[in-house]
Amino acid sequence: MNGLLVIDKPGGITSHDVVNRLRKITGEKTIGHLGTLDPMATGVLPLLLGKFTRLAQFFSSAKKSYSGVIRFGFATDTYDAEGEIVGDRTEPRLSLDDLHRAASRFHGEMQQTPPPFSAKKIGGTPAYKLARAGKQVDLQPSTVRIDSFQIVALNGGDASFLMTISAGGYVRSIAHELGRDLGCGAHLASLRRTQAGVFTLSDAHTLEELQPFAGNLAALGDLCMHPRSLLPAMPSVTADAQTIGRLRNGAQANLPEFTAAHMVKVFAGQRDLFAIATRVAGTLFQPTVVLG
Repeated sequence: MNGLLVIDKPGGITSHDVVNRLRKITGEKTIGHLGTLDPMATGVLPLLLGKFTRLAQFFSSAKKSYSGVIRFGFATDTYDAEGEIVGDRTEPRLSLDDLHRAASRFHGEMQQTPPPFSAKKIGGTPAYKLARAGKQVDLQPSTVRIDSFQIVALNGGDASFLMTISAGGYVRSIAHELGRDLGCGAHLASLRRTQAGVFTLSDAHTLEELQPFAGNLAALGDLCMHPRSLLPAMPSVTADAQTIGRLRNGAQANLPEFTAAHMVKVFAGQRDLFAIATRVAGTLFQPTVVLG
């Protein structure tokens, strides 16, 4: 089965658990997710199936949007509600204005150090494995971009927020830093991804919704995103049989419909995404990824 399915991930399971369940439902073994979600988190989890996994490289820079709750009063070693308490508990005395002022620095490009309990690798070993073993975790900061961070409500020590952040950014690190800045400690209490790139919750299906269609590839295919809606920055062109044959063999071909486009999606039919091609010069394109 080839396609892209958007799953509304439930809490309490890993993104890999979702992949395993989808393998059983679809019968397709080759499945990869576009940006993992922590076990606690819920929401938009796009998954590439079959030959479409070859398209993952083109989705890597997609930004993500979230809603969630930051709990003030204590920090945890994982920076979220699943970790062990670190330091003292406090009774935060915060106003919404206090939070707005503190949150204002989390905007634009900034350096962010990933949490010690993360999948970032140190010498080939995931950081969380080292952290669980009690070993020193030294992660290098990386540049992330926060397009928006809004504290929308405060209920006791719980602050509801909305955030849009670049790929690779950690929301729980921001919660941890915010608590540190305010001197009362904080951690991420809940998180829901509302958008990943162009995919939103309105595109998503729960695993329970998919289960009745197990083994019915036609029905499951209808639930996949339409291939022409994928990678909207790339124009779509329908090629004739001769052009398809050249691209299949790795040869360059003329695609005169989009002379100005750097990369295009090449279709062999209305839904049959055949290849991604890159412009060499003029109307001449070279196949970059061939799916057919």
